[in-house]
Amino acid sequence: MTAEVAPLSGSRCQAPRCMSRAGRADAKAGSSSGAMARAWQHPFLNVFRHFRVDEWKRSAKQGDVAVVTDKTLKGAVYRIRGSVSAANYIQLPKNSTQSLGLTGRYLYVLFRPLPNKHFVIHLDVSTEDNQVIRVSFSNLFKEFKSTATRLQFPFVLEARTPQRDLVGLVPHGARWTFLQLDLQDILLVYLNRRYGHLKSVRLCASLLVRNLYTSDLCFEPAISGAPWAKLPVTPMPREMAFPVPKGESWHDRYVHVRFPSDSLKVPSKPMEKSGSPPEAVLLGPGPHPLPCPVASSKPVRFSVSPVVQTPSPTAQSSQAPLAPRPFPEVSLSQERSEASNADGPRFHSLEPWARVKASDVHTAAAGTHVLTHESTEVPVAFEDAGSCKRFLPDPILRLKGVIGFGGHSTRQALWTPDGTAVVYPCHAVIVVLLVDTGEQRFFLGHTDKVSALALDGSGSLLASAQARTPSVIRLWDFQTGRCLCVFQSPVHVVCSLSFSDSGALLCGVGKDRHGRTMVVAWGTGQVGLGGEVVVLAKAHTDFDVQAFRVTFFDETRMASCGQGSVRLWRLRGRALRSCPVDLGEHHVLQFTDLAFKQARDGCPEPSAAMLFVCSRSGHILEIDCQCMVVRHARRLLPTQTLGGPHPQKQTFSTGPGIAISSLSLSPAMCAVGSADGYLRLWPLDFSSVLLEAEHEGPVSSVCVSPDGLRVLSATSSGHLGFLDTPSRVYHMLARSHTAPVLALATEQRRGQLATVSQDRTVRIWDLATLQQLYDFTSSEEAPCTVTFHPTRPIFFCGFSSGAVRSFSLEAAEVLVEHTCHQGAITGLTATPDGRLLFSSCSRGSLAQYNCADPQWHVLRVAADMVWPDAPASPSTLAVSRDGRLLAFVGPSRHTVTVMGSASLDELLRVDIGTLDLASGRLDSAMAVCFGPAALGHLLVSTSSNRVMVLDAASGRIIRELPGVHPEPCSSLMLSEDARFLLMAAGRAVKVWDYTTQANPGPQVYIGHSEPVQAVTFSPDQQQVLSAGDAIFLWDILATTESDQRFPGPSPACEAGLGTGQLEDAASRASELPRQQVPKPSQASPPRLGICARPPEGGDGTSDTKNSGAPRTTCPASHKAFTPARASRGPHSAKGTSLPPASSEWLRLKAVVGYSGNGRANMVWRPDTGFFAYTCGRLVVVEDLHSGAQQHWPGHPAEISTLALSHSAQVLASASGRSSTTDHCQIRVWDVSGGLCQHLISHHSTTVLALAFSPDDRLLVTLGDHDGRTLALWGTATYDLVSSTRLPEPVHGVAFNPWDAGELACVGQGTVTFWLLQQRGADISLQVHREQVPETVGAGELTSLCYGAPPLLYCGTSSGQVCVWDTRAGRCFLSWEADDGGIGLLLCSSSRLVSGSSTGRLRLWAVGPVSELRCKGSGARSSSVFMERELVLDGAVVSASFDGSVDMGVVGTRAGTLWFISWAEGTSTRLISGHRSKVNEVVFGPGESHCATCGEDGSVRVWALASMELVIQFQVLNQSCLCLAWSPRCCGRPEQQRLAAGYGDGSLRIFSVSRTAMELKMHPHPVALTTVTFSTDGQTVLSGDKDGLVAVSHSRTGMTFRVLSDHQGAAISTICVTRKECEDLGVEGTDLWLAASGDQRVSVWASDWLRNRCELVDWLSFPMPATTETQGHLPPSLAAFCPWDGALLMYVGPGFNKEVIIYDLSQKQVVEKIPLPFFAMSLSLSPGTRLLALGFAECMLRLVDCATGTAQDFAGHNNAVHLCRFTPSARLLFTAACNEILVWEVSGR
Repeated sequence: MTAEVAPLSGSRCQAPRCMSRAGRADAKAGSSSGAMARAWQHPFLNVFRHFRVDEWKRSAKQGDVAVVTDKTLKGAVYRIRGSVSAANYIQLPKNSTQSLGLTGRYLYVLFRPLPNKHFVIHLDVSTEDNQVIRVSFSNLFKEFKSTATRLQFPFVLEARTPQRDLVGLVPHGARWTFLQLDLQDILLVYLNRRYGHLKSVRLCASLLVRNLYTSDLCFEPAISGAPWAKLPVTPMPREMAFPVPKGESWHDRYVHVRFPSDSLKVPSKPMEKSGSPPEAVLLGPGPHPLPCPVASSKPVRFSVSPVVQTPSPTAQSSQAPLAPRPFPEVSLSQERSEASNADGPRFHSLEPWARVKASDVHTAAAGTHVLTHESTEVPVAFEDAGSCKRFLPDPILRLKGVIGFGGHSTRQALWTPDGTAVVYPCHAVIVVLLVDTGEQRFFLGHTDKVSALALDGSGSLLASAQARTPSVIRLWDFQTGRCLCVFQSPVHVVCSLSFSDSGALLCGVGKDRHGRTMVVAWGTGQVGLGGEVVVLAKAHTDFDVQAFRVTFFDETRMASCGQGSVRLWRLRGRALRSCPVDLGEHHVLQFTDLAFKQARDGCPEPSAAMLFVCSRSGHILEIDCQCMVVRHARRLLPTQTLGGPHPQKQTFSTGPGIAISSLSLSPAMCAVGSADGYLRLWPLDFSSVLLEAEHEGPVSSVCVSPDGLRVLSATSSGHLGFLDTPSRVYHMLARSHTAPVLALATEQRRGQLATVSQDRTVRIWDLATLQQLYDFTSSEEAPCTVTFHPTRPIFFCGFSSGAVRSFSLEAAEVLVEHTCHQGAITGLTATPDGRLLFSSCSRGSLAQYNCADPQWHVLRVAADMVWPDAPASPSTLAVSRDGRLLAFVGPSRHTVTVMGSASLDELLRVDIGTLDLASGRLDSAMAVCFGPAALGHLLVSTSSNRVMVLDAASGRIIRELPGVHPEPCSSLMLSEDARFLLMAAGRAVKVWDYTTQANPGPQVYIGHSEPVQAVTFSPDQQQVLSAGDAIFLWDILATTESDQRFPGPSPACEAGLGTGQLEDAASRASELPRQQVPKPSQASPPRLGICARPPEGGDGTSDTKNSGAPRTTCPASHKAFTPARASRGPHSAKGTSLPPASSEWLRLKAVVGYSGNGRANMVWRPDTGFFAYTCGRLVVVEDLHSGAQQHWPGHPAEISTLALSHSAQVLASASGRSSTTDHCQIRVWDVSGGLCQHLISHHSTTVLALAFSPDDRLLVTLGDHDGRTLALWGTATYDLVSSTRLPEPVHGVAFNPWDAGELACVGQGTVTFWLLQQRGADISLQVHREQVPETVGAGELTSLCYGAPPLLYCGTSSGQVCVWDTRAGRCFLSWEADDGGIGLLLCSSSRLVSGSSTGRLRLWAVGPVSELRCKGSGARSSSVFMERELVLDGAVVSASFDGSVDMGVVGTRAGTLWFISWAEGTSTRLISGHRSKVNEVVFGPGESHCATCGEDGSVRVWALASMELVIQFQVLNQSCLCLAWSPRCCGRPEQQRLAAGYGDGSLRIFSVSRTAMELKMHPHPVALTTVTFSTDGQTVLSGDKDGLVAVSHSRTGMTFRVLSDHQGAAISTICVTRKECEDLGVEGTDLWLAASGDQRVSVWASDWLRNRCELVDWLSFPMPATTETQGHLPPSLAAFCPWDGALLMYVGPGFNKEVIIYDLSQKQVVEKIPLPFFAMSLSLSPGTRLLALGFAECMLRLVDCATGTAQDFAGHNNAVHLCRFTPSARLLFTAACNEILVWEVSGR
């Protein structure tokens, strides 16, 4: 009857072996010719010992290479470090002409990368035909790159931190890595070549290396020594093994990386050539497999996902730990599941979601808990609702997201029947989380923690019980979220609920008032029909019940288990009866959970009557429910740890088993969760573990999804996630504090949230995704308060011990600690500028810190200042918005003190106890808060339930909010616009209309089950955060009124700002360019006199009378800035609606593209990592490691150039002239804050160049060939110092880096030297001009740079480089550097970089040039030679290199930014967009990827989360004009396809998964204009410019129907949707429309499987004789309305600028929406009623069709000819020419 399972391995389960026995035999076998060469290298070779690296005779070292002792390995290792990898290395052999001659198939590198550094490993591998291949691995590389002689692999160091891009710096805690490289397979997989031998190795900084080994054997690093010799694996030789302390696991201390992985292995012979068509060129690797090795580590407290492991096939062999699984099989990522589960089921299966209108959201009540609520939204209660005046909108908050899980217990988590969502409680809120998108919806109404959940089999009825006695049970309509009924249970605390499959029966278990276990059965069949819940039966039992289930095959039968009992129940009549199962020897076990075995076909059968029960002792009993006997009994036992005696099987009576807490069954497997933190998947015979995942805490609940492919698991530590069994990837869904949250703080720049909790953790969350980024745990002291530094990636935390510590968000470590307090920290706050920090403690002391100092030293500590007994709260200390004042409660509870924040001088003390003499009691203050600086208000909440509004300067009472709450308010916050006041009032959040003087009642929002500890606004003021038992994120539904003003004095009067500063502030606030650019205050700037140096033989005079007259000369074309387009701005027409900055519906998230027509419009500083470039009118600041972008808007025209100050603190940007301004704008930005500090203008034409002086005291600006103006600005105030009009065009300007008083310009045949002399505040300049000698040749000087003093290098338009002696003022050397014009020069002391219009980037050795200067005109250019050359994709227009010119970033006219490494001779693409106009953007079904097509003939597939290029299909000499992505229903997710239409009339089908062209057809004789798939994905509809519509099979390519109804006018749009409207009078499955350029729209119903297509409607719209938009006829666009299938929307040329809404059912126009311009693009949001329109005036409009309101957005530099919502409506893509802007749609 019982069977014992072999012991389960307690060590980490490992992956399949890297080689079978046959594989090893094959590896050892070789040709007879190579046998002798391999014999001396077998079984392995110690490379360092063989070549005697320590003697450096046969090897070489360069730079900082030293021998050090490593504590982990307890031995000597080599340390290679240095800022430049190419200059610090170890090389074997010493000379490049020699060869190592190592023939081993595997190369083993034992190394550890140094934290926060990059490293590079170069291997020169020789093939059998003696071709040398350079194979490189580095975390510096950002993408895989392959040529015929080079392979470049990015090395991913995965630290389990939530990073968008894993490639980058080495994280902290990097471990020693065992890198195993299969050289044979690397060449076969990526180059299709045979491996010969290893020629050389170079190990470059920064890393520690122990040794190198080669072998033909595949070693297992975790296994070494003789005891493993009989295993079917190859153990690691002791010489190669890493030391492992006794009792520890190898994989816990080290990292094993095998590359390529087993999934990439190929046969041991070269593959045949591919038969891909030559016209489909694939650029870049495909998405599967990822060609990069991954090293995964687990630093303490920063692991974000459980480790998914695959055990051995059998329990017996699992006792031996094997090698870890190769990296492609496991992805340890914390990001939301839309990135990794993009192809999974979608959210729409749960539609319709309950989105109740605001007017129906809540009901009014007065001071009571809302128990019966008819909405899924937030219940609101008004106090004195009958008499008070409500403020609108009503409600003003809507719950958007919840951070938390559990509350009463963590055992309640369910799958929905379709497996797309998870239902779980978060204290008093029930959350439904869509696992693929992360969207949440909520069931609100419970007033205490939810203790039990149950969902019926159809997913239509949800039952929930709350823990407070007497227990209340709610029944919900799951689809709509409506509460159907509320009833009280006879059970005081319901601990378990279970529905029958039909939902007609609900059973509950709990304790009655006497503590006896009670089981209740309710009839719920009539609830959905308006009936009531009836009690069918009740029963008491003396047996313990831990789990209770209704069987799925018989609704009258149930089962329960508990301490020592398993009972079967039956409902007959009105009685519940139970019968025990004979457990025999197992009657003493503590059973924890049960589950019924399901039939594979879903039908009842005898096997379905099997019951599985688990216990805390590790037993799993299989019970026959019909015979009521135990059929099988198994026990899961751990094995002894590695290093101990040999494992021996344990019996039932010996040793502890695995404490199983939960189990769940599918037809094929059993999921088991246990207290040791493991989720294990077993077959139903429990013969071996199929899969297991390790968690960070005991597993409390498991649940298998209905399809059996996903396993949900919950832990007692508040983690909820699921394991995807096909991919073996674990996805984290929710994390939670395990105790109440005490305080919170928000960070503006990164959008992060910090919380501290009673569980002794500090956690950092991402506000956008609500996912946890970091957690910090302290076991000895509890965190109390937290706040962020306003400008730096730092946060501060105060602890119960009195310590205040600062933490780095980048390094995730403690920076500084101060212990000046003696008591627990009660308050912590910083000034808005981040210069000062204040803390208070429970003993009344107040401390002030200097945050400007990196060590933030303590400035002052004052005792007896703050109320000693004040609770820790975010409102204990308050700093005014301008940072000048500090307020707190103290020194007693009855007083509030206001001090100067810098001096800590007491300015005001208000006695709160004397404010209300009529109350009869002495009042005390609880919390303080400042209003906006313009108001000067100080808010104080008191113990008498009032909020006093005081004048912060005088202390007088301005107003009072009486009776705001029944208990003291611990936290309050006023919005930045002073409209809304937030309060934490008990378990509710209250919102007051602060601007209304009549004091209407507040809106009250419930949902928290415990007191709310803190409330605050999000950094963008669009959301509210409340924290208590959990963290709630609320959307603010109100929009900021544009005409609203603060009461009181004008901000301008108090701040003392000038007119120009106020205009600049307003421009920054709206993030739009201002109407007019303020002119410099100086009326007439001084002009510079031209004093030319007399030429030889001259008289020293020059004619300057006509120096200012314009001359008809053109500059070198490659140096002239040519704006992409001079478009009319959005402010030039009436009817535009510019939103306030705080209530915008769109937020710019990402920009794809680089302005290649700019000049010097990219800057990079390798020492600080600052990287910025321009895209149209935007300055884009990007983190090269994470890919995160910041966008600095404001320019009214395209930006021409950038300049970064030498201190890297200031960035200057200049743009061309726009139609709304008379002068070009120059903006001066604060790099740290990203704010525009100064806005200056002087040039009437485009600014061509900017440059800062070496001391950053001056800024020089240069106009183009039309303006010819040179201006000099003082950077202290950015006033204009000097200005002059040049006699001829000048192409470049530069300051002398060795002399701040000298700058030079180059132009047509002359070099101009400017000498600056300062006397006091005056600056005088002398100008000397030198002619270019005839030996240089004809042409213009186009570029310049200073070299070693006194050298100046100049480039010419003819490709010459000439060198000048600035002291002598003569040119002494020149050479031909290129065939094209030299547009860029950069120089270090001995190296010069030149970039030309031909795309060539060359590195020159110019060290001897300084010596040649002494020879004068006799110098020869033979001493200058070219070291390296790279050919890029276009003319070089910008570049930034490090000080030694070893590496840099280069921009080209093609719109590409390249990373250049001269040491490796490589160019890596960093930023790349389309070269020409983008014609279409489409999205994959799961929204993990998007695709674009352009005039350049390319189809590009991008990762939607990171907007990084994944795949590119290129068709040469053709333009790709239209694109479509196949829908989900066309097949399996991996069969996604793209249909692309081209200018030659061809249509190509590309496979995304196989990165290949599947099909090419030619359905049209002329260019295609639009293409789309049918709803089933089997048919492709395409239209051309002649008006023909072709219908073709997507699989065969056959065109079976051509419609010519629109012939004569180009088809502009084809839109297809599923036919849902049945009253159209035609049959069909699809409804589609075609719109043509003659303003006609045809609507069709089709069923292509039956070859049916019928005309539904024909629409014609009139057009006047002339309707043009900036010279172009606007297109005719039409689309079906996604929220109403009977409506379609049309825009096009007509008498009026409008959107026409047509009803297909009524056959008439039902609405017209006016527009300011004719629309160029159209897109409708599928999720919300939003309409996006693009205009030729560079403007984007968003229209809310529900309310009729609209908002306009600028930022584009061209006509917005394309706009597309993503299917989830969370993102909006817009395109203007080749720029792609990605907007985030705010929750509405």
